Amino acid sequence: MTPCAAWTTPSTGCSDVRIFHIATATDWAAAQASGSYTTSTRGVSVLDEGFIHASREDQWEGVRDRYYADAHTVVVGPGVKTGVPLLYDNPKEVGPDRIVNTLAAHTLYGGPAIVVDFGTSTNFDVVSAKGEFLGGALAPGVEISVDALASRAARLFKVELTEPRSVIGKTTVDALQSGLVYGFASQVDGMVERISKELGADPIVIATGGLSHLMSDLCDSIDEHEPDLTLIGLRLVYEKNA
Repeated sequence: MTPCAAWTTPSTGCSDVRIFHIATATDWAAAQASGSYTTSTRGVSVLDEGFIHASREDQWEGVRDRYYADAHTVVVGPGVKTGVPLLYDNPKEVGPDRIVNTLAAHTLYGGPAIVVDFGTSTNFDVVSAKGEFLGGALAPGVEISVDALASRAARLFKVELTEPRSVIGKTTVDALQSGLVYGFASQVDGMVERISKELGADPIVIATGGLSHLMSDLCDSIDEHEPDLTLIGLRLVYEKNA
């Protein structure tokens, strides 16, 4: 098998999920360095030596049991070594995706850092210089906002999420795209400015998630774009628990 081959999952209720097969740690590092793999939705990584995920456990049990029954399994959660101190009032509330993103961000870029994850929600994960998860902010995601507008406003509809021709829209499509795309870009820049001021530091800002390919170029505050940050974090957690 090739070092990094993409597999479409069987029916799991998440049709846009890709499972990535990574042959060895060496091959994974080489594939990462060469940019020879891409992902759609992150949250699971299948390795020759094991299986790790940060999704709901029951969602992946069938896939694991059918295709990877003999694989060593790691589920990111209580009792799993991550190396990420959670400086949160209730650490049990922290989503595992935010933990692995924190680990990957600090490993790749150091800290302080802010991870902006453009997913179902837009997550702002704040990482200290020591690699601690300091907390952050959660906002509605871009696609959820599109769905809400289309379902609740009689004369509005879903539009393609792409950079509009101008900020001042001359059609309903242009106006929706401007408000959604440029509006969320401004939200990111504003939140990064506020978080940085509260930190009293100039953190590196990393974009990841399904829409990061679009938003990263439109946000003045984003320094790095790593679409596979969650997969990288999963690999790192697996290695700590192998």
